[in-house]
Amino acid sequence: MEVRNETVIRGFILEGFPTIQYLGNLFFLVHLLAYVASITGNMVIIIITWVDYRLQTPMYILLSTFSFFECCFITTVVPKLLSIFLSGRQTISFTACVTQAFSFLFFGSIIFFLMAVMSLDRYLAICKPLHYPTIMNLKTCFLLVMICCALPFSLITGLVVKVFQLSFCGPHVIPHFFCDLGPLIHLSCSDTRSIEMLAFVLTSFILLTSLIITIIAYSNIVVTILQLPSAKEKKKAFSTCSSHLIVLSLMYGSCVFIYVKPKQTNRMDSNREAALVNTVVTPLLNPVIYTLRNKQVHQALRDALSWVRLHKQSFRG
Repeated sequence: MEVRNETVIRGFILEGFPTIQYLGNLFFLVHLLAYVASITGNMVIIIITWVDYRLQTPMYILLSTFSFFECCFITTVVPKLLSIFLSGRQTISFTACVTQAFSFLFFGSIIFFLMAVMSLDRYLAICKPLHYPTIMNLKTCFLLVMICCALPFSLITGLVVKVFQLSFCGPHVIPHFFCDLGPLIHLSCSDTRSIEMLAFVLTSFILLTSLIITIIAYSNIVVTILQLPSAKEKKKAFSTCSSHLIVLSLMYGSCVFIYVKPKQTNRMDSNREAALVNTVVTPLLNPVIYTLRNKQVHQALRDALSWVRLHKQSFRG
């Protein structure tokens, strides 16, 4: 009888990007600036939404909620990424690794469901303007936000508990810059076929459900825009929609590439680059895209800056 010698692993090493480690300081600076800009942009959206009563409407409450969870999402990953760029490989305990995997999936799932809800909100505002105030009121808005939080929690918790119960006795190097479930499951010495399938089904459900809702909403919006009588109105509406669709394409494209495939083993290297898109690039673009052409947000920012200047002058006086 053969006895297998198993060593229980109590921690992992995040490999990061070994091929570009000699550029670590440069990448640290670039990603630090992107992280600070993302947090600052999203915090500005949150603050002006809750300070300015004119922005306390379902559209802006959804946007500020989206910004809050995006801050949570990138903070789950980016600080560890920055430490990897500074000092190379990073150790992480098993519990911290599973916690990071749960937080990443949980906040990421909320973001995708919120994007679907925001798409529905825009569909109702543009395609059903007469019914919009009665359908999308503040009560409905808060109910949808609660569903966007409760549904991912119920879906993700069971999966992460199963991963937590796996045995890890072999290699302990995760070929990624954070603890994603795919690479983590791949390192287990247990039979992971059922968990891999469960992870595939759940991530596919989250991504494809929100994607289908978003596609249907924006398809109807495009049809409505094409029916506008003024060419100038069409151009303005398409300009706004196209910028939204660019960000949505980046987020959905990178996540579908990573998660909507049953086997993760042969794609670890490419997954790292794709994961950078939704953890660094799109969080940097979102505050700009969603507020760049928004006159109400611009006016709220001008009013806030005027208020700050006025109080500074009165304080000095």
